[in-house]
Amino acid sequence: MTDLPFEDRTDFDNAERGLIASLVPGVVRDDDGRVVWDNDVFSFLDADCPDTAHPSLWRQSQLCAKQGLFEVTDGVYQVRGLDLSNMTLVEGERGVIVIDPLVSVETAAAALALYREHRGDRPVTGMIYTHSHVDHFGGAEGVIPADNPDQVPIIAPAGFLENAVSENVYAGIAMGRRGMYHTGVLLEKDPDGMIGTGLGQTASSGRVSLIPPNRDVTGTGQEEVVDGVRIVFQLTPGTEAPAEMNFHFPDRRALCLAENATHNLHNILTLRGAVVRDARVWARYLAEAVEMFADDTDVAFASHHWPTWGRDDIVAFLEEQRDLYTYLHDQTLRLLNQGSTGIEIAEMIELPPALEKAWHARGYYGSVSHNVKAIYQRYMGWFDGNPASLWEHPPVEESRRYVECMGGASKVLALARDYTDRGDLRFAATLLNHVVFADPENASAKTALAEVYQSLGRGAECGTWRNFYLTGAQELREGIQPVPMSIAGGMAAGLSTEQIFDSLAIRVNGPKAWNEHLTLDWDFSDSGDRYRMLLSNGALVHRRRSDRTTGPADATLTLTRPQLFALLAGKSTDGVTITGDASALPRLLGVFDEPEPNFPIVTP
Repeated sequence: MTDLPFEDRTDFDNAERGLIASLVPGVVRDDDGRVVWDNDVFSFLDADCPDTAHPSLWRQSQLCAKQGLFEVTDGVYQVRGLDLSNMTLVEGERGVIVIDPLVSVETAAAALALYREHRGDRPVTGMIYTHSHVDHFGGAEGVIPADNPDQVPIIAPAGFLENAVSENVYAGIAMGRRGMYHTGVLLEKDPDGMIGTGLGQTASSGRVSLIPPNRDVTGTGQEEVVDGVRIVFQLTPGTEAPAEMNFHFPDRRALCLAENATHNLHNILTLRGAVVRDARVWARYLAEAVEMFADDTDVAFASHHWPTWGRDDIVAFLEEQRDLYTYLHDQTLRLLNQGSTGIEIAEMIELPPALEKAWHARGYYGSVSHNVKAIYQRYMGWFDGNPASLWEHPPVEESRRYVECMGGASKVLALARDYTDRGDLRFAATLLNHVVFADPENASAKTALAEVYQSLGRGAECGTWRNFYLTGAQELREGIQPVPMSIAGGMAAGLSTEQIFDSLAIRVNGPKAWNEHLTLDWDFSDSGDRYRMLLSNGALVHRRRSDRTTGPADATLTLTRPQLFALLAGKSTDGVTITGDASALPRLLGVFDEPEPNFPIVTP
């Protein structure tokens, strides 16, 4: 491990600065009494680092576990340690503006209650989503009513809703499953198990909601006044999220950096899955933030971790973050243009010494290794250019052939033990993975692979790598445990009708629908919207109906949006009027697949 400056306690001073009070006990429950958040379980981090964890990740987790209401500057407060992300509260003339209402309704409500206990029962007069990831909007209904009857301004970057849906709903089942590995939410919280994700401790498991924004930020320099508070925005699309923004409070001399500059190396592509981010523009937006705001800023805070105070320290922090993403991007491109592949480049790149020793540049959440591969993927795709990689067998068939060529499972197990004894856990994992995929019932291979994963996890500085390895070990030993929450389901009420139909199209079993040809018209009596839906060649498409829409429909459904949700959930269709072919709707519903939220990962 690099000779890191463990004696430097600046981060601890900043993480504790301004503490007003903590939630005691640090536990949040839902209406049924189920624990959806428990920060007290991380009290074991008060001890020295054991040999089951990387000392640098242990230090980061100690910092992330600090919980409570903190004063950032006059009129700006944060609740930290009540979810994966932070809730920031900015006091206005009449009430308080909430920035990023956490993952779950329950934790958001608890965070707001903690603030009100110590700052008064101020009404929420505005809400801002910094970007389109669920840990920054999921608790919205814990802050304001779902129907927002008073029309509290809800501000978000342009493209927020589209991108929130495409990530959390369209691919939500798969991302949710991988997210269990990513956050380590099913691991025991102890020195042998989950100690944090690097970005925060883990995600809460309460009810997820989505209240659509009613005010968009469409350009850098746009200024809004909410409850008497001036806010100047900087759009940063394509950085940590496809729709994201920084913003400045000129009268408070405070800068919100969303998730574009946090106290770790972030992800160019998360292990849970996401759209690949652009490290080049990410760095350029950080440079732009320095130019736009630094001279008028005394404190910079983000949606994770702790603030940075003082102009010089803020500029140094942002410029090192800028250089971090620039370096990874440019060096990856330099080496790929010399013919190296992503896997090879990941072994070649080392950070410059100044960045290597900067705590906020360490790979606690992203890593140099998987970020380099993501940059390669953004430019070159999945194919490495070698014809042998063009049409490989899928994992099970490939593994069977590898095990056969190496003389059978017992010989491969012996080889894996030898590599393990020599300290080459990476290749031992590869060998054992082939045995498990070739024969999922081979208990000796599963046990050996679990032990290797456990050792790799204990040595990982990256929190998400640790969680992946340890969760893989757990599932090899105990089988798949059910996912405790559904992000997609909680967001449904916030979706547009088009997004609901898009979500249905993803569920069509193509081969099953090859010979079905249907045209359905949907008339919504509560909104006046009219749509035509066509099922053709296994593809479900839709568009708004207009005077130019021609041809008859097989059936017309007249209903409300709540009735649509009930219909799709298999509940009563009372009140839904269907004219035309009565079989059209059952035929449509009959080609939908049910998604599988608990699909296997470490076994076939």
